[in-house]
Amino acid sequence: MSSRLFLLQPAWRSESRALLTLALPIVLAGLAETAINTTDVVMMGWLGTKAVAGGILGSHYYAFLHFFGLGVLSAVAPLLAQALGARNFNAVRRSTRQGLWVAAVLSVPGLVAIWHVRSILLALGQDPVLVELTEQYMHARMWGYPAALVFLVLGHLLSAHSRPRAIMVVTIAAIALNGLGNYVLMFGHWGAPRLELVGAGISSAVLDWCAAIALSIFVYRDRRFRRYHILARIWRADWPRFFEIFRLGLPIAATVLAEAGLFLAATLMLGRFSEAELAGHAVAVQCASIAYMVPNGVGQAAAVRVGLAVGGGDIAGVGRAGWSAMIWGAGFMLLPAWAFWVFGPNLAGLYLDADDANNTAAIEFAVLFLGVAAFFQLVDGAQCIASGALRGLKDTRVPMCLAAGSYWILGFGAASVFGIELGLNGVGVWIGLAFGLAAAALALTWRFHRQLARLQRSQP
Repeated sequence: MSSRLFLLQPAWRSESRALLTLALPIVLAGLAETAINTTDVVMMGWLGTKAVAGGILGSHYYAFLHFFGLGVLSAVAPLLAQALGARNFNAVRRSTRQGLWVAAVLSVPGLVAIWHVRSILLALGQDPVLVELTEQYMHARMWGYPAALVFLVLGHLLSAHSRPRAIMVVTIAAIALNGLGNYVLMFGHWGAPRLELVGAGISSAVLDWCAAIALSIFVYRDRRFRRYHILARIWRADWPRFFEIFRLGLPIAATVLAEAGLFLAATLMLGRFSEAELAGHAVAVQCASIAYMVPNGVGQAAAVRVGLAVGGGDIAGVGRAGWSAMIWGAGFMLLPAWAFWVFGPNLAGLYLDADDANNTAAIEFAVLFLGVAAFFQLVDGAQCIASGALRGLKDTRVPMCLAAGSYWILGFGAASVFGIELGLNGVGVWIGLAFGLAAAALALTWRFHRQLARLQRSQP
């Protein structure tokens, strides 16, 4: 039966409606967060090619560490969803509290890694001039890292209750505040000193704390969440739940880092070729990141919907939640694929001034990379959503191995061969990214199919 006929059945229509209702605010929040990063990149571009190259190098480094925390804390979502599906409200409180504990623990190594960004990037062979700019940006931005992790935990609490609207509102409000902060601190307006990349870092750090505090106030004041008494006796350890978050979350983090690491490795490769290719890569990655927010949000919604079905013992609902998420999310990615292919020059022009001759080469590379990105949008969406559906099943270890093998054996291997051995440079690296994402999509979709079949066979 075709996917269209599946979606026309009443149960599937109901699931699609619930899924999209949950996913839409998450997607909008993700797009708003990406808009904040896009604002940073655009405004860094006003400082020149070197500034945007140094800033994007720092953003990728920070994102790598942020994704580690995001991956570990992603375990909180299926724990909350399955607890709610089983109406075990005490487990909801335990998981949220220990999620905050885990966020505090993860902040320490994250801050240490950010503080030593200079020595790490120099050891990886990056341009010392760009590293100097990156360090300035990162040492200012690092102080918002703990708040960003707290925001993730509270976001999972809201999403598990199908109430992610507050996340969306807070994140959208942050767009204007970030732009204002950058305007004042980066360029020295309204009597402030001109801090350039340092100003961008300070603006981002302040924004992280404002967002975390705003979401905390919402959770504290809302009656539905106040009943959990999240902060009451928060100092008391709950080691079984604490370690369960790590047990489920570390494989998720490894999966997320495997993908983020592939893109970071691509960035480092591009940094060895030329400044123009690195700047063009930065633009193309930013465009791809915007498109990725849709399947990412649908994947988060899939984790919650699958988790609720598992907790409620609804095996048929597990299948509907997972497959409808893949159909809707992956199908959407045809739209950005078309946009990248047709409007590549226009998209590149949003980030780099086409009238500046110094940006000509970078824009040409950006258009070239966007052309390659157009071909892997569908599989990128599929692998992200399949991974989210598997998390709803609390299946994290095997997906980690499948994803890591796809990204690094096929993806990085192909990027090295095409980019370095065959001398295709940046284009070859992006072809390698396509190989890795396609392999991950096939492997993770197959895994969800197998796990669903196993659940169906276990029914009495």
